[in-house]
Amino acid sequence: MNMTLCKDPEAGALQAVVGRYGLEVERVPDGSPIPGSWFGDPEAGLIGNRLLVRGDTPLHSALHESCHYICMDGSRRRVLHTDAGGGYDEENGVCYLQILLADHFPGYGRERMFAEMDAWGYSFRLGSARAWFHEDAGDAREWLLDHGLIDTADNPTWNLRK
Repeated sequence: MNMTLCKDPEAGALQAVVGRYGLEVERVPDGSPIPGSWFGDPEAGLIGNRLLVRGDTPLHSALHESCHYICMDGSRRRVLHTDAGGGYDEENGVCYLQILLADHFPGYGRERMFAEMDAWGYSFRLGSARAWFHEDAGDAREWLLDHGLIDTADNPTWNLRK
């Protein structure tokens, strides 16, 4: 499967979407290492409020790392460098939120996000991101609601976790 990359037109809204959370997208030159990347190139990196990407960084990776920034508490956010940390519940919240944010990218959307998450190797008990989201992610949704990151209609509130 061809992944949607940060150089593709569908990723054009990246700064507009993640910027609502105070993140700054920093473009790294093609072929250069991506600072702050937990998984290594070409996956997105995080250092402070900077989301570091190259043209070949998958959009799902940029959104996943952005959602780590959004979902972590302020004390971790203040010292963020590469390792977003967080526990099981937070990781599930990150995955759920990245799916919701995918709908804010014209020409992309959650169905494409499901397919790319599956192709990259996200693993869910029910075998696919789509099945997990629709049938097994109630705890992730509740976690996001409890932290004020989405509303009851599954819309992002554009707030960071306190």
